[in-house]
Amino acid sequence: EILSGKIPDLNGPLLATDLRALGVSLERLTTIPDDLDVIAAVVREASDRADFVVTSGGVGPTLDDLTFEGGARAFALPLVRYGDLARVIREFFGATTTDAHLSMSDLPEGSELIYSDGLKFPVVKTRNVYVFPGSPEIFRKKWFGLRERFRGPPFHIRRVFTTLEEGVLAPALDRLKDAAPEVDVGSYPVFDAPDFAVQVTLEARDAAVVERALRILLDDLDPGVVVRVS
Repeated sequence: EILSGKIPDLNGPLLATDLRALGVSLERLTTIPDDLDVIAAVVREASDRADFVVTSGGVGPTLDDLTFEGGARAFALPLVRYGDLARVIREFFGATTTDAHLSMSDLPEGSELIYSDGLKFPVVKTRNVYVFPGSPEIFRKKWFGLRERFRGPPFHIRRVFTTLEEGVLAPALDRLKDAAPEVDVGSYPVFDAPDFAVQVTLEARDAAVVERALRILLDDLDPGVVVRVS
């Protein structure tokens, strides 16, 4: 539904914003179809590359809910029924519980169930892959119930707002990158701001390194082109 445009992706932007606040570098956001081979390949590759992986969607009781099976295939694991999760499902749906509902408790062998306060259903963790539901409302609740386990050293950022156009500003940014390679330098043009043309961001985990880069940049620019620094 994301790839077809039927439903906008709300979970990816939320995750990107909050991971940065937690001090976590987000390497990649990938949107894939409900295809077992694709799910398995992408999950396996992401798991090998990253410290942890977050998936969203594909955990319901219908034919296109393939995330658990895809995760099992990614790690060559069998699907097994988790009795604790099946019990939670039965308690939630009561007399209306169906085999399709119970299929949501068929997980890759060795998975961990992570519960958080106020939520009946756990997040499933298989190796370093955390499986979240696709519903934005439920995703948000579950993510904020678990987010602290991902916290790392914070990022420090300074912003310089300048009247220079990017092409004119580029040589100064190149010199800055050579002088302070450990700083992540970003350049973002704006076309509707009344007082500046480009916002430059300087970001690193070491606050002193960021301040040094800021001084280098400001020394390299004519003060008249700098609108403000934050």
